[in-house]
Amino acid sequence: MTVSNANLPVLTIDTVPGREVVAALGLVRGSTVRAKHMGSDIVASLRNLVGGEIREYQQLLAASREQAMDRMIAEARALGADAVVGVRMQTSTITQQASEVVFYGTAVRLA
Repeated sequence: MTVSNANLPVLTIDTVPGREVVAALGLVRGSTVRAKHMGSDIVASLRNLVGGEIREYQQLLAASREQAMDRMIAEARALGADAVVGVRMQTSTITQQASEVVFYGTAVRLA
């Protein structure tokens, strides 16, 4: 996975192709915890009965992933990073109604 957010490469690999890593600035991470909305939860439950994609949850998770990644990138920028490598994403359930999404990686400076 490679994402370019205003010229800050975010990669799941440990290098930046064609560039030399000259300094590892440290671990950067971004997270968010989101709860389901009662109205969407009811609609999702009904959709679960008939099958198919549950758009309400898909939209919630997509927004959560974007926010968590943006927070990781902001932390990398604050360190003066040129890229973030070795990026990983994890999710966990906090309660039945809330989930956490975490992105983390290594902020690096490039030659």
